[in-house]
Amino acid sequence: MVVATGFFDGVHTGHRLVLGRLVEAAKARGDESLVVTFWPHPRNVLQNEASRLRLLTSLDEKKALLKSLGVDRIEVVDFTKDFSRMGAEEYFREYVAGRFGGSAVVLGYDNRVGSDCRTSEDALRAARNAGLEVIMADRLDSDTGMAVSSTWIRAMIGAGEVQTAAGMLGYNYMMTGVVVAGESLGKSIGFPTANMELYEPLKLVPENGAYLVKVRTLGRAFYGMCNIGNRPTVREGNARTIETNIFDFDEDIYGLDISLSFIRRIRKEIRFGSMDALKEQLVKDKELCRSLIESVYGD
Repeated sequence: MVVATGFFDGVHTGHRLVLGRLVEAAKARGDESLVVTFWPHPRNVLQNEASRLRLLTSLDEKKALLKSLGVDRIEVVDFTKDFSRMGAEEYFREYVAGRFGGSAVVLGYDNRVGSDCRTSEDALRAARNAGLEVIMADRLDSDTGMAVSSTWIRAMIGAGEVQTAAGMLGYNYMMTGVVVAGESLGKSIGFPTANMELYEPLKLVPENGAYLVKVRTLGRAFYGMCNIGNRPTVREGNARTIETNIFDFDEDIYGLDISLSFIRRIRKEIRFGSMDALKEQLVKDKELCRSLIESVYGD
């Protein structure tokens, strides 16, 4: 068994270097590839700024992405405070080699494993001491020369820079949830919306604004425009909502799954003087989205 281990939030392009080496090495040996990951996030357990941490992928999303890359097996270890006290060598020996039968481990440039591991060199040494062969993966830098990381991607999405985030993720950022009833204000001005409630409460939501999105529901794909925000035009103090006007769509999907892939932010959230002014802007937003779809995405 060839193993890679880590939280892998987002399964981004940096992670994919590790996972590509994992799958490649396992195939070369005629062996299985295994990812050992954790849930919940260590920061949620250890309370290191846990209240501000939001995730790029739910556990189900992470598993699906890992499987799409050719990983044979995924094992999820319950991350607890007791588990967090385990040293790197003990983890490699008891979990990777012992419980999961690993003979080799693939490490990234910044893999930190265990309570006593501070550098990738520490991880390499601990893995070898535990009797594992170590396969190293390279570091992946972004266009700016900075290493691709989940932390940086979270910052980009939190700022609404979903295109930049997509380049680092290797795919458009996604959110999945259920369609819930809203106030039908969009429908009253000719822009009915599907209101989403996220399945994963800790999922990171992009900065408030209007976005061109790809929508998946009823087993089909559509384009649409999504507004994230507090609807300041309606009244002050609204709860934050995720509302999507799905193009060329007129079906009842209340209570059904919906998935959004964020392609581009088209504007920031704006407070309009009237519902008529809001409607005028939505017409312009839709025209811009249609233009982008035709010119950039060929649909």
